Amino acid sequence: MTSDMTILNLLLEASLPVQIVMILLALASLVSWSIIFTKRRLIRRTTDASDDFEASFWSGGDLNTLYNSTTRDRAGNVGMASIFESGFREFNRAMQAGGIHADKVVEECRRAMRVAQMREVDRVEQSLATLATIGSTSPYVGLFGTVWGIMTAFMNLGNVQTATLAVVAPPIAEALIATAMGLFAAIPAVIAYNRYADKVVRLEYRYDGFTEEFSSILQRHARAKTGG
Repeated sequence: MTSDMTILNLLLEASLPVQIVMILLALASLVSWSIIFTKRRLIRRTTDASDDFEASFWSGGDLNTLYNSTTRDRAGNVGMASIFESGFREFNRAMQAGGIHADKVVEECRRAMRVAQMREVDRVEQSLATLATIGSTSPYVGLFGTVWGIMTAFMNLGNVQTATLAVVAPPIAEALIATAMGLFAAIPAVIAYNRYADKVVRLEYRYDGFTEEFSSILQRHARAKTGG
């Protein structure tokens, strides 16, 4: 090791295991930030779309008109709009097939909406597990680099007669860099995971509430049409 203690030089002259650890942590950090920004856009888009649809739904307009508008705009049909489309499509199918019992019709609609809801929740939950994995494992990967660096420092001490700071400083410094990189990768991932997981749960609660409210509306429509 040279006496140049710049971070770049420490990275270049670090032992191979520590370099591998640093590369893995750098890649983990890049993946984490990519997921964070992608998930942020997705959840914001889904929340805004659900807000817009909910405003249209409770405005008192005709359900058939709203259904036709959602089927025309399939590209933007996410979140609550997708659940509504699945439920109302099943309702129209049951009515056209001659549904004679309102409760049975509504149960089929509720089942269709639950499937759509699971699909929507799965869409916004994707990659959250990756964030959780990066957040939980990165400190331990960095700790491995730390242990290896300290072990190298002690091995260097055993090969010299006089212990000096120049002998032990570089491997200890690279060990501390590995620790810092592990924390740098883990902390944003943990914060983002907790934040986005909470947002997903809130969306799921909104979907549950809408499904129940819309089921009640469909039940009234079904009873009016079937008389049962």
